[in-house]
Amino acid sequence: MNLITATEDLAEACARLRGAPFIAIDTEFMREQTFWPRLCLIQIAAGETELLIDSLAPGLDLAPFFELMVSERVLKVFHSARQDIEIVHHLARVIPHPIFDTQVAAMVCGFGEAVSYAMLVKRLLNRNLDKTSRFTDWSRRPLSERQLTYALGDVTYLRDLYPTLKAQLDKSERATWLNEEMAVLTDPATYELHPEHAWKRLKMRTKTPKALAVLMELAAWREREAQTQDVPRARILKDEALYDIASQAPRTIDDLGSLRTLHNGFARSMRGRAVLEAVGRGLERDPKSIPPIERGEPMPPEAQAVVDLLRVLLKARAGSHGVAPKLIATSDELEEIARSDGADAPVLRGWRKKLFGDDALALKRGELALVIKKGEVAVIAPEGPVADALAAKEPDDGA
Repeated sequence: MNLITATEDLAEACARLRGAPFIAIDTEFMREQTFWPRLCLIQIAAGETELLIDSLAPGLDLAPFFELMVSERVLKVFHSARQDIEIVHHLARVIPHPIFDTQVAAMVCGFGEAVSYAMLVKRLLNRNLDKTSRFTDWSRRPLSERQLTYALGDVTYLRDLYPTLKAQLDKSERATWLNEEMAVLTDPATYELHPEHAWKRLKMRTKTPKALAVLMELAAWREREAQTQDVPRARILKDEALYDIASQAPRTIDDLGSLRTLHNGFARSMRGRAVLEAVGRGLERDPKSIPPIERGEPMPPEAQAVVDLLRVLLKARAGSHGVAPKLIATSDELEEIARSDGADAPVLRGWRKKLFGDDALALKRGELALVIKKGEVAVIAPEGPVADALAAKEPDDGA
């Protein structure tokens, strides 16, 4: 088992790998105690080459690996690529490219929404994946032989999965679908964490513009602190405390100290003073900079009926094309379409629009109908009694 711990060995291995048409990559990392993921191990397999890179080895420079990640000559194959790419982007400010995500490819090829890596390995390679070491401490050294065997197995199976999935993708003529998804995964904006946008990650429990303004400032402060100190957000301040402070908007140490969601002594600490400053900034925000609060109004009955029909259409279209429904549209997107024909949703762009979006709008306008044929849902253009019934419901402009 080739475990690389020296920069010169890594440079030599990466030079060889630059001649491969594709390489399979996986990483092991820890982030329970940090804000940023701590890269602990890198696994790569290509052709007959199988290697492990000890990213925590003293003195190891990962520059050759990062250069390999941006080589346009080599396709990088991941499974569920987002976290792996996030790590590379954080450490080197580069995005691996070009890439192939086997998880997304499996959904495009009709393996379902919830197919796991282990299930994919079983179905395509007829092998059982050993996951017993998945949640071990990858930061402890030395790594055990069992850990290394497990880690290498993940990436060697990935190397063997790629040709099979690629062949199925080519046969289905859906490579462009995957390319659209990979474009999102390789967009640097996908991995940028701006403190001023941190409030959007929170469940909205604020009921007034003033509380929302305070929450926006508090979330931005917490995000900056967590990133700078490299600790989890909850280590700085828990979500429940953010909501409590935003709701009460304390202006003094005594006011802050009276909140039950804060531990004793917090109000008089440096963080307590920083929180009061954030509250002050929130209360002084320009009202025009505060977005409107979504009241979560229930769907009108007629719109809910449209959503129900769209769900049936989505399942039918996904089934007939052999693609996971989740990859085509989300429940929120179906509700957006039900509310407005001009919804700005991914399902109304690109391949999703051709596969489902156009039909969804046509169904909503009464230009399509759903029927049962031989026990399955079918989509037809309404005619005869169906068309007459629809026409009868249309308003008479001349009345």
